[in-house]
Amino acid sequence: MLGKCAENEFGIAYVNNYSYFVYLNDKHMPTNVSRRKFVQDAGLTTMALGLSPQFIKAQSSVKKDKVRLGIIGTGYRGQNHIEMLVQRTDTVIVAFADPDKQMLADAQKILLAAGRPAAIEYSNGKENFKQLLQRTDIDAVIIATPWEWHIPQALEAIKHGIIPGVEVCGAIKLTDCWDIVNASEKTGVPVMCLENVCYRRDVLAVYNMVRKGMFGELLHLQGGYEHDLRGVKFNDGKTAYNSGVEFGEKGLSEAKWRTNHSLYRNGELYPTHGLGPVAMMIDINRGNTLTRLSSVATKARGLHKYIVNHPQGGENHPNAKLKFKLGDIVTTTIQAHNGETILLTHDTNSPRPYNLGFRVQGTEGLWQDFSSGAFNAGHIYIEGVSKKAHVWENPEPYLKEHDHPLWKRFEKDAEGAGHGGMDFFVENAFIECIKRHVAFPIDVYDLATWYAITPLSEKSIAEHGQVQEIPDFTRGKWKNRKPDFAMNDQF
Repeated sequence: MLGKCAENEFGIAYVNNYSYFVYLNDKHMPTNVSRRKFVQDAGLTTMALGLSPQFIKAQSSVKKDKVRLGIIGTGYRGQNHIEMLVQRTDTVIVAFADPDKQMLADAQKILLAAGRPAAIEYSNGKENFKQLLQRTDIDAVIIATPWEWHIPQALEAIKHGIIPGVEVCGAIKLTDCWDIVNASEKTGVPVMCLENVCYRRDVLAVYNMVRKGMFGELLHLQGGYEHDLRGVKFNDGKTAYNSGVEFGEKGLSEAKWRTNHSLYRNGELYPTHGLGPVAMMIDINRGNTLTRLSSVATKARGLHKYIVNHPQGGENHPNAKLKFKLGDIVTTTIQAHNGETILLTHDTNSPRPYNLGFRVQGTEGLWQDFSSGAFNAGHIYIEGVSKKAHVWENPEPYLKEHDHPLWKRFEKDAEGAGHGGMDFFVENAFIECIKRHVAFPIDVYDLATWYAITPLSEKSIAEHGQVQEIPDFTRGKWKNRKPDFAMNDQF
């Protein structure tokens, strides 16, 4: 007997046990039911039957040979994705959405150079991406837009049954994190957070060592985003300059929007590069969970000083009159349920070489990183293994010996990919998981948990370092979810 089981903005689902088990067999799927509508209904049926949305989605669709994609945001990061996607034989790039005509033109040139057909463009304002997401010939979309658009665009994709791969940032509001979890759970449409640093070669080698127990029981981890971003680009209408003095409407690419966050916000604005890799090492959302944080910030001096001292700026420049809110260095301390601590650092407005500041420390030793991924540019010490007590060693021999199977398998494929090759791995995981209908290695719960650090840190700083509770976006499922990141050497 057919019975109504759920109703919300995503549609109405009905439960019929016989029909349910028949639909799991692809050859019996009704021809008058579209794939997207079926996935939505299957997700709602999942709620009624108490089954995993990922299980339903994996069982309800035929494996794909090609993934049909839309790209929302064709700026420099979006173009990085396009450059990698056109090198694959299993992708079809259908459409672009971006109000910036110049960036759209540059993205189309990448397709042309690769011998690909031009993408259909949606460039009529900032909301035109919604029309792209109404297409029925797109399986997934990559979202590489300004931070404030990530969650709204991902939610719109989910509503239309399109799988979003979402670039990294921090949430604007804590409710954004719940919204994307709830939408993904209700519809069964999975979400992947495109955090590439989880795949950095030295990081994965250390992760491999952690899995082998070489550092003992982990105690403390560190990471961050320590990157001098003062010299962002602006455009005078003819030429792009490295300046940092001009931003907003006169800015180019990230300078159009990123600097404004420093003007109005004070918190850990970009947490995932530092947090993502170390969260995987202590099984966050997979047997462990983050519980609380506290953040503090220094005074804000870097951007003002930079503008005043720059040849194109000066004390009388209009932007020298602005009062920036973001502290030059933001420090966030996080507690995990299983007793580990994490220290995050955000430092983008002061002079410094690039570094993500990783530290992985356990009861039997530790690794510290002072580079952007080079095996020989950090320190390591393992008790009883290192040649001399209390003396650092070059980590290169250890990292080479314990190089992760993913890198051993795909090293040639990753050559030339962005950010030292790690971009290949996050892109490959996104595409292969969609093709094979398996769960993403960095999923919606990871995205929500990592994104949540930003609004919670802002609240903590505003309350003079007051401790903030970190929500459990898995609603207790972390207790039984098994550690699975990078366990499969296929992708």
